Amino acid sequence: MRDREKHQIWKARNTKFVILASAALAGFLLSPSAVARAQGPGTQERLQQLEERVQGLEGQRQYPHSGGGGSAGGATDNVLFFRGGGAFLANDRGGEVFTDVYGVNGLNNGDTGWYVGAGLDLVLTKDIWGMLSKTWLLGEVGVEFKRWESKEVAQAVPTTCAVAGITACPANLSTKVQLTMLTVSFSPKIKFMEGGRLRPWIIPVGLDFHVISPPSNDTTVLDVGVQFAGGLEYRLWKELSVGADGRFHLAGGQTDTVNNYGTVGAYVGIGF
Repeated sequence: MRDREKHQIWKARNTKFVILASAALAGFLLSPSAVARAQGPGTQERLQQLEERVQGLEGQRQYPHSGGGGSAGGATDNVLFFRGGGAFLANDRGGEVFTDVYGVNGLNNGDTGWYVGAGLDLVLTKDIWGMLSKTWLLGEVGVEFKRWESKEVAQAVPTTCAVAGITACPANLSTKVQLTMLTVSFSPKIKFMEGGRLRPWIIPVGLDFHVISPPSNDTTVLDVGVQFAGGLEYRLWKELSVGADGRFHLAGGQTDTVNNYGTVGAYVGIGF
């Protein structure tokens, strides 16, 4: 007998064996005793647990930003904000060398102005580490520019140069000297009422770094201090929100000038 015929006979026998074995296995699985064993209490419990897991994964897929309760309406958690409004100095800077040359041609003593700023709210915990439910703790990082009311007064460098008798420096007595201030801050922010459209918040205390312009009489510009703040935020639509913002900044006086001020304004936030 040829090898090819032997191989065909062997293949036919193996095929017949596979068919018979499959039929026997199917008969066992469909038998009443096998069905009864498959429907036992242990199997039913495992099937229920598997179903609950699948449902949980499906919920996470539909609401990926919920964070175990999450924000209402699918709004996200971290926020990029832009803000602005009115600013108010506790003490003006009139009568200094660089602001108005000791008032030789009027005082640059404006104590009101405006500010613009931007920053980030980054979620740290959504329940104050288990102490308060539906209450978030965020880390706010912000930068803010202020421009105080400025007047046309004597300009320090050419005026003092002329007083010193240097003819190449004529006195300049009618130039607007801009009074400005830059603040960078890092603050913990507590935001209440998770899940609502209207959410109040407070900053119990935050850290400020200030740069004043012009320099003080000490020819210094850097100061450090703290801030206290509170506000309300309203979620308009999805990741877009608006809010009201009030703050008071208490500076340390490192420039030998009083740099305390307050702000009141509004902001727009964009979730990400």
